[in-house]
Amino acid sequence: MNNLLRVVIVDDHAVLRTGLRLLLDAESDIDVVGEAENGQQAIPLVQEIRPDVIILDLTMPGLGGLNTLKELRRLFPFCRVLVLTMHKDEGYLRRALAAGAMGYVLKQSDDQELLVALRAVARGEIYVPPALTPTLLGHLIPHPVGTSDSPKHRLSEREEQVLRLVAQGYTSQEVAEQLHLAVTSVETYRSRAMQKLELRGRVQLVQHALQVGWLKNG
Repeated sequence: MNNLLRVVIVDDHAVLRTGLRLLLDAESDIDVVGEAENGQQAIPLVQEIRPDVIILDLTMPGLGGLNTLKELRRLFPFCRVLVLTMHKDEGYLRRALAAGAMGYVLKQSDDQELLVALRAVARGEIYVPPALTPTLLGHLIPHPVGTSDSPKHRLSEREEQVLRLVAQGYTSQEVAEQLHLAVTSVETYRSRAMQKLELRGRVQLVQHALQVGWLKNG
């Protein structure tokens, strides 16, 4: 039972939440441990339950999906967020990733894609639907960032290890534990690597990670 993937569903449509619960509870490795219909309900629920993954709608009354996402990532960085939305345009995808989402799935996708995305996010991977990957790579950053081909941009082995884990969604503490480093050392490697690659922020890091094959995108 300890290996079950614990999931909270946040969506303002009760029928959709019921359908998701039925789908996920049918999986032997997934346990839906809570539901919320808006951000105001989600925050105390996540604080109490501490789920592994939060499935979050972007269009909700009150606090709204993006603001809820930002608050969840700020307050509970250990939780991974999978956005489930009707919005397939570039703007929503970009803002969701920038706010800290680790996955983005359209509500019109089939059940299997949702399950694949959920398990990928739980493993610390970034999931973007194949249909939206060209949008992510082609439009998130208008100008190319530095590449590792140039000596100026070449990472050390340790810098690449750290940045790869950060791109996969691990916190500095989790990276430190995996690599047997001090947290301050992890943050130094991360900062140095980001500077070498001329990356500014999470969105650019995700794009670079996808380009060089650090992440699976479905």
